[in-house]
Amino acid sequence: MDRPIDSGTYRKVVGRFATGVAIVTTRVADVDHAMTVNSFTSVSLDPLLVLFCAEKVSRFHDAVLEAGAWGVSVLPASMEEASRFFSHRGRPLNGQLAKWAHHRGDSQVALFDEALATVECVTKAVYDGGDHSIVVGQVTALATPGDGPPLLYHDGRYNTF
Repeated sequence: MDRPIDSGTYRKVVGRFATGVAIVTTRVADVDHAMTVNSFTSVSLDPLLVLFCAEKVSRFHDAVLEAGAWGVSVLPASMEEASRFFSHRGRPLNGQLAKWAHHRGDSQVALFDEALATVECVTKAVYDGGDHSIVVGQVTALATPGDGPPLLYHDGRYNTF
């Protein structure tokens, strides 16, 4: 039974799966790059591996592959504005982090001070995922700087507990 499935129906169906929201950051030639994701997940405990997916046509995609190191800031509900900002294409790179308190991790990537959790990684593998790349990273540092309800994404909208 080969029925064609259109991308709109696909988005609606997979959008029913609630996810957390994070911002992935990297740094190339002293320039910070950041992107909102809801495709972040744990992969392995031995070794410690996580992954996220980056759209191949985004400038973040090329930056994170070039840098080889990246950070993840898991967002609390209070950071919805940051999530929206870092999900927009074409925003200026210069000063984009200035509005949100952040610090440099061991790998010199930006990590948000209010994050519920932060993870720093080095890229171990990149897999083809259609119009995205699946970027797998080995964890090099972890922290839980903030607390509070998480920012969630479900059915095309931001939510929280």
